[in-house]
Amino acid sequence: MSSTELPSVPAANVLPKVTPVRVAEGERLRSVGLPGITLSVRSRPPAREGLPPALYVHGLGGSSQNWSALMLELEDVLDGEAVDLPGFGDSPPPDDGDYSITAHARAVIRFLDASGRGPVHLFGNSLGGAVSTRVAAVRPDLVRTLTLVSPALPEIRVQRSAVPTALLAVPGMAALFTRLSRDWTAEQRVRGVTALCYGDPARVSPEGFRHAVEEMERRQQLPYFWDAMTRSARGLVNAYTLGGQHALWRQAERVLAPTLLVYGGRDQLVGYRMARKAVRSFRDSRLLSLPEAGHVAMMEYPDTVARAFREFLADTEGPDGGGASVGASGDAAGSAGAGAPEAASAGS
Repeated sequence: MSSTELPSVPAANVLPKVTPVRVAEGERLRSVGLPGITLSVRSRPPAREGLPPALYVHGLGGSSQNWSALMLELEDVLDGEAVDLPGFGDSPPPDDGDYSITAHARAVIRFLDASGRGPVHLFGNSLGGAVSTRVAAVRPDLVRTLTLVSPALPEIRVQRSAVPTALLAVPGMAALFTRLSRDWTAEQRVRGVTALCYGDPARVSPEGFRHAVEEMERRQQLPYFWDAMTRSARGLVNAYTLGGQHALWRQAERVLAPTLLVYGGRDQLVGYRMARKAVRSFRDSRLLSLPEAGHVAMMEYPDTVARAFREFLADTEGPDGGGASVGASGDAAGSAGAGAPEAASAGS
């Protein structure tokens, strides 16, 4: 193994014991074993029987906890589950060490196939947005609608504030960063992530910040923490360079499901200017524009995002969920509302 390669990590069955993942009141956490992967799945009982299923996919460095606030807001219209991608949250690394966009999409597809819950209302943020786009393109039978919050789709001019995240993909950079930041406390790391991902970090409640610090402390105990981060960042960068039918923007054009796009005006990781390109690329799309939001609008403004999804659902399936379709793309400009998030351990 060359000095630029990442070290191998222990098998999932020999990983050290760490602090349990936080489960909010009303939530459940379970482990699902699938070929080559084990996924941790967060859920909360729906308000009533018979609600349509939904699946939420987090971003780089995030976890299923990033969706807790939105799942709560939508519990009366969706039967929601949020997955921890392999190597993130409470999911152990994949057996083959593959963290590419394709591998993450394969994990989501395997879960949906095994659960038999499809087609679902699929939600994705950032990296999870790229993953969800690929899932919707290659397996349209599994996706009822698609909601993307700041999806990490290729940009020609990457924002300067996003460069450090992209540099994680450079061989040896993760090891260097680990050495340079070895004295940083979990609180310092969370403040940095919050400043990067939120339009207004003050919207994080004291309780939410404390929970995020506890989660950061837990993650730092995991021997594969940086491995998962680095390999996923590398997979995202590699996906940006793919051409042909595997190009993410090409796959966006193939998505058949009605799509709700959510972009924040203060997003430091995904350019706000990409919203219009996304609207043009997804054939049946609507745009929710939140000028004051950052990269994780579903955490900053869960009530606003939930309200937009309800309207989107009514437009695409009718007030009774009967499946009426809307063919033309639209623009639902929104203003950020109130509502403090419960966690700040967001990712890109």
